[in-house]
Amino acid sequence: MSTPTLNTPTLTGSTRIPVGGERPYEAVVGRGLTGETGRVLGAEPLRVAVVHSRTLLPTARKIARELTDEGRIVVSLEVPEGEAAKDVTVVVNLWRALADAGFTRSDAVVAVGGGATTDLAGFAAAGWLRGVRLVLVPTTLLGMVDAAIGGKTAVNLPQGKNLVGAFHPPAGVLCDLDLLDTLPRADYVSGLAEVVKAGFIADPEILRLVEEDPAGTFHTRELVERAIRVKAEVVTEDFREDGRREHLNYGHTLGHAIERVAGYRVRHGHAVAAGMVFAAELARLDGRLSAADVQRHRTLLAAAGLPTAHTGDWAPLRDAMSIDKKTRGNRLRLVVLDAIGRPALLTAPDEALLRAAYERLAR
Repeated sequence: MSTPTLNTPTLTGSTRIPVGGERPYEAVVGRGLTGETGRVLGAEPLRVAVVHSRTLLPTARKIARELTDEGRIVVSLEVPEGEAAKDVTVVVNLWRALADAGFTRSDAVVAVGGGATTDLAGFAAAGWLRGVRLVLVPTTLLGMVDAAIGGKTAVNLPQGKNLVGAFHPPAGVLCDLDLLDTLPRADYVSGLAEVVKAGFIADPEILRLVEEDPAGTFHTRELVERAIRVKAEVVTEDFREDGRREHLNYGHTLGHAIERVAGYRVRHGHAVAAGMVFAAELARLDGRLSAADVQRHRTLLAAAGLPTAHTGDWAPLRDAMSIDKKTRGNRLRLVVLDAIGRPALLTAPDEALLRAAYERLAR
């Protein structure tokens, strides 16, 4: 994978990052972007559902007022916070609300929130009348660099995370950096895990920037843009996750298992950080990755405030790992690294190897 380049002359304004695939769109990065929602929606949608959690009500109201001033009919739909939103019953309630409001195929959905909200609203938009226009306004670092990019939508089941979903590209993504100014530090740190992941699989410059400033204070915009470019390049080539897009799941096989076993009380980024250390230890034990590169995982993630260890019974985590999107039949497949920036798939690893890697993670 080539290292993404930044269009630096646009850094004083908005940076527009193209995302290709079946229905190309742009991810726009900048400040004061929520007012652009109507432009991205286009002139046609008369009715717009603004989906948001309670904590995002002020932002949702601002967007709703602007859309109403444009002459649109706006329906505000509140959903639960976090992963609790990604439930089939919540989706059904959204569909019922759209039906009650008379939404047609020419109407639209705007999602305002973190990754859970954009995943949920995207799935609702994908299912309603087999697909309506969707605009995403991610409000967290995690949402901006990961969940809102690529057209994946999903809800969870008791058996696992993101097991029911659809591919439904948005009409556009507005990454308003102003929204990060009030983001709780723990949520910002969680999002850094996905940024660092992009560095490990594709863009080592991200790793250098985080090592230079682990808090991400001085390089936030460049980190956001670089991480989005990594994902945009991958999903443009492999929209439906038939090949290269699986590399974006680095750290996620164990990470999702940790989330599920913990009842989603562990932040996604924290779980993925532990999952990346596990994958690095697994790659080292398999003779792929150097000990120095494994230590770099631990040092960098710890400096950013992310966990580099996980304790708990291995058996329930191993069971949860079996229900993973990359699994084929009974063959577990994990994303590992052959070197920094060189992701690969490890298929059907020996169970003793998996347990040994987990034991090293627990130290």
